[in-house]
Amino acid sequence: MTGRNQTVISEFLLLGLPIESEQQNLFYALFLAMYLTTILGNLIIIVLIRLDSHLHTPMYLFLSNLSFSDLCFSSVTMPKLLQNMLSQVPSIPYAGCLTQMYFFLFFGDMEIFLLVAMAYDRYVAICFPLRYSTIMSSKLCVSLVVLSWVLTTFHALLHTLLMAKLCFCGDNMIPHFFCDMSALLKLSCSDTRANELVIFIMGGLILVLPFLLIILSYAQIVSSIFKVPSARSIHKAFSTCGSHLSVVSLCYGTVIGLYLCPSISNSTVKEIAMAMMYTVVTPMLNPFIYSLRNREMKRALRRVFCRKKILFCL
Repeated sequence: MTGRNQTVISEFLLLGLPIESEQQNLFYALFLAMYLTTILGNLIIIVLIRLDSHLHTPMYLFLSNLSFSDLCFSSVTMPKLLQNMLSQVPSIPYAGCLTQMYFFLFFGDMEIFLLVAMAYDRYVAICFPLRYSTIMSSKLCVSLVVLSWVLTTFHALLHTLLMAKLCFCGDNMIPHFFCDMSALLKLSCSDTRANELVIFIMGGLILVLPFLLIILSYAQIVSSIFKVPSARSIHKAFSTCGSHLSVVSLCYGTVIGLYLCPSISNSTVKEIAMAMMYTVVTPMLNPFIYSLRNREMKRALRRVFCRKKILFCL
């Protein structure tokens, strides 16, 4: 009976965004422009860090991985959204839905772990500047990146396997623009208590614990600054941490508002709008935040362009 129920649903229908039909083309052009901006902006950061030897430091190793994660995170949902906006039947196969959910969790978690690593890097740089190169060794940096990949693989795979065990034998319409885990659980005709328990436990470990570690790192940075207050130390802290704090605020602000501060007044439209913030808007804004607020990135951009200009003239 279970096997038969599972085969009843071979695909899901993504209802997408609550947009009027006459506004469909306008929003399609807008989302396409945002997606292309995300791809281009994050690729520029990755290539820039790769080409400029001045940026071969722990901070920019983490930043290049963060840009790669943002690029992939946006690519998990946006191409399918754009395709469905042009399609009369916005469907996604059962296997494709689980695959999308897996990579959505994978790259979403990856960004969170990388933000923790970057917060630790900033903590060491400001609180222990003389020992920075010793503490943040190449071995430690690579280990942190590899650990992020391992933990995200385990977490995403755990939820995907638990979801694959559920039966879907009734409604197959998902009121979202991607295969959101909570939306799929509502459609299941199986007992979802195990899934919900794992979401609650792992959510605390994946969201709350990293957030507390980031807050602790910046609390230590602020404490270190106030021990020897000076205009130079304050300026250094803001120039070093400003970009990272902006990204942390964007990432955690919407996620905490949506998942950790639920409200009975939260409508589907509000949930979709908040999901758009962290799946579409945040990956697009991150490259601008780092390039506009980071002096080293702007200098590297000038160096690379000047080098290319000289080679072109020769």
